[in-house]
Amino acid sequence: MTQTSPAEDPKALVRRLLAPIALDMKAVDDVIRNELASDVSRMHEISDYITSAGGKRMRPALLILICRALGYKGDLCCYLGATIELLHTATLMHDDVVDESAMRRGRPTANARWGNGAAVLVGDFLYTRSFQMMVRAGNLRVMEALSNAANRLAEGEVIQMVNAHDPSVDETRYFKVIERKTACLFEAGARMAAAIAECSPEAEEAVAEYALALGNAFQIADDILDYTGVAKDIGKNLGADLREGKMTLPLIYARAAATPEEQALIDEAVRKGDGDFDKISSIVIRSGALDRCKTRAEQELERGRKALSQIPPSIFNSSLLELLSFTVRRDR
Repeated sequence: MTQTSPAEDPKALVRRLLAPIALDMKAVDDVIRNELASDVSRMHEISDYITSAGGKRMRPALLILICRALGYKGDLCCYLGATIELLHTATLMHDDVVDESAMRRGRPTANARWGNGAAVLVGDFLYTRSFQMMVRAGNLRVMEALSNAANRLAEGEVIQMVNAHDPSVDETRYFKVIERKTACLFEAGARMAAAIAECSPEAEEAVAEYALALGNAFQIADDILDYTGVAKDIGKNLGADLREGKMTLPLIYARAAATPEEQALIDEAVRKGDGDFDKISSIVIRSGALDRCKTRAEQELERGRKALSQIPPSIFNSSLLELLSFTVRRDR
């Protein structure tokens, strides 16, 4: 496997990884623009604001790479890539309202700019549009994969809400959330790809396992960035998870290694959501929690590599492999 160079510029790296599907990704953007047409001006304004904010387009890229790795040569994958991206964007808008977030991708959130009501309703518009597109695709297995993911995403949000401000949340409860809020949509993309590629059941399970591992590693890396990133680069304020009372993996590991006094500081910060982030961050870094998180993410990457080894080698398979390494080495 070609190893990702830590010194490589992230944007250049992404361009290289996605070069085999560059035209497909352009087609995804074209579909998104076409599907956001609405004669309700405010709906169009907010939808365009959200979808033009950038983002990694990880889910459509994953879906298309897997399609091509499985030998699919048609263009339905571009349409489905746009479908899953709109669903993902809808969930982000709803999450921002629930979490009272003011910043995403380096810009004010829709709820911060237009209010919660407008953000929820436009999120509903994107959500239902993705389901309209899914139905138009006319593939029952695609519908099953995406609708199952939508249901699990809602479960994940509720579980996260229940876990909020609870410092006793452990690793098991943490993974129960991220497998629903992040990894399940990665898995849905893989199963949608397998459905239209008409691959064997064994190949479908292999790419689904890869996608779940990638999703878990992606979220662990995201949680690490809350303590090591730069706000303008990662597109959100550092310490946002702590202020929302979330026990992410770095905090779970730090609390397990902390002194009683440090545990008390962490517990109070999580319960109140207004602790001294610099002080908590210092505890997290000193505890070795971030290295432990990287080790845990690497376990997920190895799981992904093992699953992907069951798929024939190709330029698309190579990009999928490198995507694993990029996921944990990225700085935004």
